[in-house]
Amino acid sequence: MQETSILWADDEIDLLKPHILFLTEKGYKVTTVTNGYDAVDAFKTTYFDLIFLDENMPGLTGLETLSKIKNINNDIPIVLITKNEEEYLMEDAIGSKIDDYLIKPVNPKQILLTIKKLTENKKLVTEKTTMAYQQDFRNLGMSLNDNLNYKEWVDVYKKLIYWELELEKLEDAGMHEILTLQKAEANTQFCKFIERHYLNWIKDPDEGPITSPQLFKKKVFPKLDGKGPLFFILIDNLRYDQFKIVNTLLTEYFRLEEEDAYYSILPTATQYARNAIFSGLMPLEMEKRYPEMWQNDEDEGGKNLFEGQFVTDQIKRLLRKEVKHSYHKILNIDEGRALNDSVSNLMNNELNVIVYNFVDMLSHARTDMQMIRELASDEASYRSLTLSWFEHSPLFDLLKFLAQKQVRVIITTDHGTIRVKTPSKIVGDRNTNTNLRYKQGKNLNFNPKEVFYVRNPHDAMLPKLHVSSSFVFAKEDKYFVYPNNYNHFVNFYNETFQHGGISLEEMLIPIAVYGPK
Repeated sequence: MQETSILWADDEIDLLKPHILFLTEKGYKVTTVTNGYDAVDAFKTTYFDLIFLDENMPGLTGLETLSKIKNINNDIPIVLITKNEEEYLMEDAIGSKIDDYLIKPVNPKQILLTIKKLTENKKLVTEKTTMAYQQDFRNLGMSLNDNLNYKEWVDVYKKLIYWELELEKLEDAGMHEILTLQKAEANTQFCKFIERHYLNWIKDPDEGPITSPQLFKKKVFPKLDGKGPLFFILIDNLRYDQFKIVNTLLTEYFRLEEEDAYYSILPTATQYARNAIFSGLMPLEMEKRYPEMWQNDEDEGGKNLFEGQFVTDQIKRLLRKEVKHSYHKILNIDEGRALNDSVSNLMNNELNVIVYNFVDMLSHARTDMQMIRELASDEASYRSLTLSWFEHSPLFDLLKFLAQKQVRVIITTDHGTIRVKTPSKIVGDRNTNTNLRYKQGKNLNFNPKEVFYVRNPHDAMLPKLHVSSSFVFAKEDKYFVYPNNYNHFVNFYNETFQHGGISLEEMLIPIAVYGPK
């Protein structure tokens, strides 16, 4: 490993010989000069990893030397050493983008700590993070072999996302690969868990987790306390990892009161999961209650055109009283800005429901547009793209406005999405739907090991298109392809983000409640 090179400028450098010797014995290479001019000249001709500057040098002061060095290369960390504890000097130093400062007299261990902090921090963080994950890796691995319940699966997924975000900060491809393998194993076990329990939850909702139709009843309506408006904001297709990075921005403006997760129903697709949220009903119940509104896969027209009416009906059905509320769906930036311009009109409502479709559009655009595919080539870049959108979106402007108004905000989504990598062959007739993660139709032919097969859709409270219709759901990172067009489908859809099937990413959904700070 290359030794760390340090430039130390001090007009009393002879008095610092014990310090220089101490650092040399520790393996550091220290170049000394006695004034600012020599420091600048040395910096121009030699690369240094770190610079110590005495503030009170004759000729060029430490701050003046700092300015000249920063003009040459702004990236090298610089530490100011001073006898002067005056506040104005500290403010000048910080304003000049000093990386640290020390008050004389300094001792060798103090110097060593500063060096490690500024030159080895990344290495030390990497080592500590890697060691911590290695310990947790064993615990997670053992827990995957346990008979986890639905609450424990949420904890496992949150832990995996925590490590994914932590390891992302490190340049350690080996650790990333280990985590990827562990996530894949977790998804394998999670899919088995869903196959065993999902239909029982549908039959007896009180025995399982909160699912899409129960969200308003159990998480939203109890927050209608009459103390001010409640804003329910659903960002379409927002995964838990994407939520976590957005949350870092939101907590600067709000107090996070509650963070939880619920389970999306199957299919994990907007038409089913989001309509279930707003109606408080399963799709089969919606088809019966709203025959003129419910759209099956083979029906023409939009599948989410009546969400506002569903919300109104659910309020009347469950609360049995009038609740002044609004519903807005934002499909583009102009609609977002228009809502922000009129948001003051919503402040007298008890409940305001807002749907932001951007993340869903981003995921579909990623499939269809080469540039978006390149910008969101993996999970990390997909998160980054989401964060960039959110930071500059009308939604963030809206939330910052609401933070000043002392209101409560609930943020959630309807389903997540998974990057698909493994093609799974399926055969269906011409009326089979086009979604890559679930299929419904007659006489479907598939590999039973690769799907969750629901022979009778009514068992999953799903409509039946035909007497012999069935549903199959892709598991883990698989996606359905037709044998007669196999290579085209694989080339076009491999490594794209899809939803509709069974995975931790698609089914475990964040929901967070924010209150005023």
